[in-house]
Amino acid sequence: MDASAADLLATTLVAIFVFLALCAALVLVTVAMRRPSAAPLLVASGLVVLCVVVVAVLPWNVPPLYSAVLALLAVALATVGGNPVVRWVLAVADGGRSAEGPRGGILVELIAEPPAPPRQEEILRGGTTIGYLERLAAALGIVAGFPAVIAVIVALKGVGRFTELATPAARERFIVGTLASLLWSCAVAAIVPLVLW
Repeated sequence: MDASAADLLATTLVAIFVFLALCAALVLVTVAMRRPSAAPLLVASGLVVLCVVVVAVLPWNVPPLYSAVLALLAVALATVGGNPVVRWVLAVADGGRSAEGPRGGILVELIAEPPAPPRQEEILRGGTTIGYLERLAAALGIVAGFPAVIAVIVALKGVGRFTELATPAARERFIVGTLASLLWSCAVAAIVPLVLW
């Protein structure tokens, strides 16, 4: 087998592996959407890390059509997969103490002036929708070669949520959730530029 045939075979095998690994990760995070659990999310994360290492180490040239399919798959996995990953990370971070509200936020107990009893209020509402949008924007920015979009996302979130960050629970959830969300999105989306270089 000559060198060009060996390169073509290696490229084909790596391309098939990356495609199947990302499909498997997408299936695993979709299964974990309803109730995030460690096993499928850790396996999906392991597959993503393995893909990043494989495409970073092995030099290969892929056809443009495959790159486009891989980019769509990576953006979908980065956007959708971040939801169960972030929810699981947040549950681990606060030990399951924060109850989720009906509108995607968390319920915190606000102390009222006596004799009124403490009441619960939902803060950080819309966090699920904002999370999908931030992961989509981050993944598209990385795929398009504009990773500076992450700074814009963090700045917008900080300004937009500033008034809701008065309680320690809100600050912790905001920081941990944002970091987990962006880390997942960036790790998945980084596969595409590594494939194209």
